[in-house]
Amino acid sequence: MLESVLKGRVALVTGVSRRKGIGFAIAQQLAIMGADVFIHSFSPYDANQEWGADPDGIAGLILSLQEHGTRIANAEGNFLDPAVPSQILDAAVQALGHIDILVANHTYSTMGNLEELTAAEIDAHLQINVRGTLLLLQAFAAQHYRPTGGRVILLTSGQHLNPIPNELSYIASKGALHQLTLSLSAHLIRRGITVNTINPGATDTGWASGELYESIRDLNPQGRWGQPEDAARLIGWLATDEAQWMTGQVLNSTGGGV
Repeated sequence: MLESVLKGRVALVTGVSRRKGIGFAIAQQLAIMGADVFIHSFSPYDANQEWGADPDGIAGLILSLQEHGTRIANAEGNFLDPAVPSQILDAAVQALGHIDILVANHTYSTMGNLEELTAAEIDAHLQINVRGTLLLLQAFAAQHYRPTGGRVILLTSGQHLNPIPNELSYIASKGALHQLTLSLSAHLIRRGITVNTINPGATDTGWASGELYESIRDLNPQGRWGQPEDAARLIGWLATDEAQWMTGQVLNSTGGGV
């Protein structure tokens, strides 16, 4: 049964701050499948965006996840600080025990074409999205002692499928995660840890509206945007034992579109 597939496993999911976000959908999917879930959040980031923070706060997210009957814990942290990734991993281990599944969903994203680039914005994207992910994965691997069942899932964007000239710093950082996937997999697979990366495509998390929303929807042959649950279901499967032969891959969960 679905609710017992990941029973006894512990997952750490980063970037979980809003119920409408991909991170929450991933955490919820893993909890539905029986995993205990530690969620990392950084609420000030969402609070400063147009969509705003979750109206019920992180406490509301935790209550929703607890409805699925597994253990849920949380810590906040800004991955701009290089000490935070290992601190989050340590907090997760202390709260829930050995971490089997790491989903690096956190991201920092701002708009900017070539003429608008600044050193500070380039550095922030690389520090949070690339350095933060690598240090988190390093800490995850250090605590992983089981011979099988280790799962790492990274999230990238569609920069390898379509040009995105107005988000250069963002796609530079996401492109790095894409290129790291195969090498990280080769390094960790003999320790029973698979590494895969998901491109969730254009996902309706509330960031687009009006003509932009309609134009992206019309590019998809299924006539709709991706929903956070679409990528979450794929990630849920990658976390299972059935996916043990899948590693080193970048998978496009885009519905045949962008």
